[in-house]
Amino acid sequence: MLLRVAMSKQQIITGIDLGTDKCVTLIAKVEGDKSAPQVLGVSTVASKGMRRSQIIDLEQVLETINESLDGAERMAGLEIKEAYLSVAGTHIASFNSKGVVAVSSPDQEIVPVDVERVIEAARAISLPSDKEIIHVIPNCYKVDAQDGIKDPIGMTGVRLELEAHIITGMSTALKNIEKCVEDLGVNVSGFVFSGLAASEVVLSETEKELGVAVVDIGAGSTSICAYVDGALVYSASLPIGARHITQDIALGCRVSIDVAEQIKLNLSQEAAHPLKPHPGESKQDFSMRKKKADEIKLADFSDANSDEVLSKREIVEDIMAPRIQEIFSLVAEKIAAQDLIREIPAGLVITGGGAETVDMLPIARKELKMSARIGKPFELSGLTTEIQKPAFATSIGLLFYGKEHGGTTVSQKLRFPKFKLATPSQWVRKVTDFIKSLLP
Repeated sequence: MLLRVAMSKQQIITGIDLGTDKCVTLIAKVEGDKSAPQVLGVSTVASKGMRRSQIIDLEQVLETINESLDGAERMAGLEIKEAYLSVAGTHIASFNSKGVVAVSSPDQEIVPVDVERVIEAARAISLPSDKEIIHVIPNCYKVDAQDGIKDPIGMTGVRLELEAHIITGMSTALKNIEKCVEDLGVNVSGFVFSGLAASEVVLSETEKELGVAVVDIGAGSTSICAYVDGALVYSASLPIGARHITQDIALGCRVSIDVAEQIKLNLSQEAAHPLKPHPGESKQDFSMRKKKADEIKLADFSDANSDEVLSKREIVEDIMAPRIQEIFSLVAEKIAAQDLIREIPAGLVITGGGAETVDMLPIARKELKMSARIGKPFELSGLTTEIQKPAFATSIGLLFYGKEHGGTTVSQKLRFPKFKLATPSQWVRKVTDFIKSLLP
């Protein structure tokens, strides 16, 4: 159920992006239909109880969402009653469907009711009992013999057809996420496929018309959305993501996951600022400095007393590159299986937390033999210093999706903690945290 804030054109929109690595909650307001969301509250916490974008521990996920939601609410000074939730994982599937209805008006003018009827006709499909529809996205309409119509309302005809893109998910996966959120007193305004949410804020209309594919690389999964002639025609999710690159580094360098993540981020940051020769520096001196810069000391990334020195180039080329190649070879297989390689001349737009990993772009271009760029989300106003990055594309996309589909209800007071956790110790901890938050 989608509700607007009563007696006001202002919308309050909340998006909760629950991923394998982090949970991000954004609260924003929109003044009027044409303005961009203004971020009022931001909270990012480490995810617990998630693996490959799927819940494996309900209680830990409940704690994660509660902590993230509390942080955003306190920053915004609002109590949130509804929120949009991102969803990803291998249970996501998609296909294209058609709907056909007769125009009901006696004068044969197409009205909004006819459009609603044809959308319902397109979604009237047979699904397995464990699947349910997340999105029915109209692509184009056909009125009698005229096709390629984007908005048929007001046109005259006898027969109205619709080609729609349908995205489905596993019912149990969706219900588990919904249960966690509703246990905190928040209703689900809607589920949004993470690839679709990211597409809302990293693609231009020109790219969609030309044909483009968005590859949203999260920690535990990679989401794909392909657009042809301005319409979404294919969606999928792969069970591989940036966390797998981290695990490879941990195994290859014999370090912990946390240290491996630091190494990966350090290498990616250095790649964005390549070493350059100083004015007047000889080739020999530059070569020596370059060789020295290639060394990485494990002691710099952990408390362990280790003298081991590794080569940055070997980590990138021998450990990270093969996994990145695997990701894009799977992306290429998915797109090729739908005969879309020639249909997306605008190439790939890579976003998500893994998008800025070192060598991501050159490997993507080589594997798919097409252009590629990093997709950064559209500019926002408000508290955006920390979130104007590819890692937050899905989170920001939830706000833009919510803007198009309605706002969320709020109360102008802070939310009291919900004591739904199992053990007495957790009750005591929640009460203690709440009392501390009230102290100056």
